Amino acid sequence: MTLTIGTGPFGPQSGGVFNFTADGPAHVLYFEDYPRRVRAVFGGETVIDSRRVKLLHETGLLPLYYFPFSDVRGDLLEPTDHTTFCPFKGEADYRSVRVGDRVASNAIWGYPQTIPSAPPIAGYVACYWDAMDAWFEEDEEQFVHAPDPYHRVDVRASSRHVRVIVEGEVVAESRTPTLLFETSLPPRYYLPAADVRADVLVPSETTSRCPYKGTASYRSVRVGGAIAPDLVWTYPEPRAEVAQLAGLYCFYNERTDIEVDGELQPRPLTRFS
Repeated sequence: MTLTIGTGPFGPQSGGVFNFTADGPAHVLYFEDYPRRVRAVFGGETVIDSRRVKLLHETGLLPLYYFPFSDVRGDLLEPTDHTTFCPFKGEADYRSVRVGDRVASNAIWGYPQTIPSAPPIAGYVACYWDAMDAWFEEDEEQFVHAPDPYHRVDVRASSRHVRVIVEGEVVAESRTPTLLFETSLPPRYYLPAADVRADVLVPSETTSRCPYKGTASYRSVRVGGAIAPDLVWTYPEPRAEVAQLAGLYCFYNERTDIEVDGELQPRPLTRFS
């Protein structure tokens, strides 16, 4: 998903090879400018509004916004006694956010004094994503987590022959798939609805959000009297960057047998839609 997650270059299952040995740090922190205006809203009030955003990449974690403390509404903050210690950054102190009767406890933290090896994060604060009601980059709402500038999502039309097999039964087959290549994730095969057997699809209430693709809805698959829950998803209204995915269906590589040009594909370990 990022530089520091999964098969990213500094992730725990790095998918590539460096030209240096493992003598370097096992835990990487990379702090950089993020030239976008970012706002966080809670209880109808803008708690954070910054044009001086930093992004912290850290091994095993998603990228995280950091803001100058002066870009946070001080009148909405309440000091707390809560502290935590990070061996890579130092001791953090926390503040809660109060708007009327609503409180986001210990939502914002910072490192007043960092350890010598930490990036220059003193004077900056971070905020738990789920503690706020909404996040915006410029004037567009963002979902799930801060977007990673090193994360790519490429959509390509293809003429490969794709067959999806569940419990030995072909449930989808297409020669006009759309392939999605997403950083650190396995290729995904999106198929036209006409190439998916409608008789095996079962409606589902499940939805999920992706910060790069939008909101997905799911279908289960019934084969041989058994139901495989939420095996296939679709983006009815994908983000503009991946508009080609609208109305196409994608099956979990991890839970199905997928043949591409007659070759059975290995089942990946990663499970993200």
